[in-house]
Amino acid sequence: MSASEPSAVIYRVDARRSRFIVKAFATGMLSAFGHSPTIAIRDFTGEVRFSPDHLEAASLRLQIKADSLEVTDEVSDKDRREMERQMREEVLETARYPEIVFESTKVSAEKVMGSQYRTRITGNLSMHGVTRECVIDAQVIAGEDTLRANGEFPLRQSDFNIKPVSAVGGTIKLKDELKFSFDIVAYRQ
Repeated sequence: MSASEPSAVIYRVDARRSRFIVKAFATGMLSAFGHSPTIAIRDFTGEVRFSPDHLEAASLRLQIKADSLEVTDEVSDKDRREMERQMREEVLETARYPEIVFESTKVSAEKVMGSQYRTRITGNLSMHGVTRECVIDAQVIAGEDTLRANGEFPLRQSDFNIKPVSAVGGTIKLKDELKFSFDIVAYRQ
């Protein structure tokens, strides 16, 4: 879809009004005592191209600053700093891989009613030096000036050559699969 099409609308993501979180889950012998952290993605930008008359031509590009991830759980400042240090330096290696990018390659959408759509967004997710196909299901409400999308999707760290974190001599570690959830707000340009 070209931006010059009269029915195409370009929306820019507003990270301040959006919510994008990652949930990790503890496993291992002492997992009942372990921590299953919730991590907020704070700094991201994106663009959505959408036309209600040409749903299959919709597109999404999202860029995340890898070092903007923050632990949101109620933990001590010391534990939070250590968890975030480990996440940035050992897991995501943000100095080496500063950006995470998702770019759609195919969008399928079904109108539910009015301006509400059920969508399946297939695209390439580039993270930690690896690019893999990723599928995201989302509920979308497309207004004249605002677009809102929400949903969840899983992701395996090992698919991106990321080794799940462990602590206490390996008796507590995080599962390979993470759960992402989002409520993204974008405004017409």
